[in-house]
Amino acid sequence: MFTGTHTAIVTPFKNGKLDEPALERLIKAQIRGGVDGIVPVGTTGESPTLNFEEHIRVVELAVKIAKGRVKVIAGTGGNSTSEAMFLTKAAEEVGADGSLQVAPYYNKPTQEGLFQHFHAIARATRLPIILYSIPGRCGIEIAVDTVNRLAHDSVNIVGIKEAGGNPDRVSQLRAVLGKEFVILSGDDSLTLPFMAVGAQGVISVASNIVPKEVSHMVQAFARGKMDIALKHHQRLFPLFKELFIETNPIPVKAALAMMGVIEEEYRLPLVPMALNNRASLQKVLKAAGLLK
Repeated sequence: MFTGTHTAIVTPFKNGKLDEPALERLIKAQIRGGVDGIVPVGTTGESPTLNFEEHIRVVELAVKIAKGRVKVIAGTGGNSTSEAMFLTKAAEEVGADGSLQVAPYYNKPTQEGLFQHFHAIARATRLPIILYSIPGRCGIEIAVDTVNRLAHDSVNIVGIKEAGGNPDRVSQLRAVLGKEFVILSGDDSLTLPFMAVGAQGVISVASNIVPKEVSHMVQAFARGKMDIALKHHQRLFPLFKELFIETNPIPVKAALAMMGVIEEEYRLPLVPMALNNRASLQKVLKAAGLLK
């Protein structure tokens, strides 16, 4: 259902407000680039700095602009179960195709707490749910046993975005879960290694700027054309790494601004890139043919 390439799309701002025309341009570029879906208001979409009204508005716009041409998986997770339920219900009401549910951050629940959190959200919506394990940001990992328990407990928990940086986790997940359960890479540079051991695609940051290229890499591997997929990976690898030279989404927003796609605007506590990192990013973008 949610295999392939899904872009964790940035949230463009202008003068402190949502830049709706820029968001429309971004989404249309993703559709032209051949991605399978978009993920608004996730980590890359700066969800922690959006209020509820803005959060829901971004999802609503994504659905309207996509017009069913690509899937819209709304980032509606949180470290408060009631807030995550509220945002997920709102995303369902405005027509999202699915929900991305990050592990609760900062409050560090136990594995039983994680189970109860995701179980409650799943019961509150009909939307398919993609779990999101990213211990580097959240301080906790959704254990393989917990994922397995959730998948068998709730029919609408259908996949996981795996961003722990460990291919062994993908192997472990695939060993205990059926082939229908979707595993997506949460790291662009690990998409190909993860797919080699059972993942079925990626929720990508890089596809904000190179949707066609990331899509081609994922599609080539899925079709058994390993050599072509590897060539794409090797060509894109410097860009994959450079887009994480500082905290995501600072580099990707800087890159999009350099390319003239959006204004380079963040919300505190995120700030513009350091000058040396900006120069490094510009060099990689030029080498990739994205800047003159």
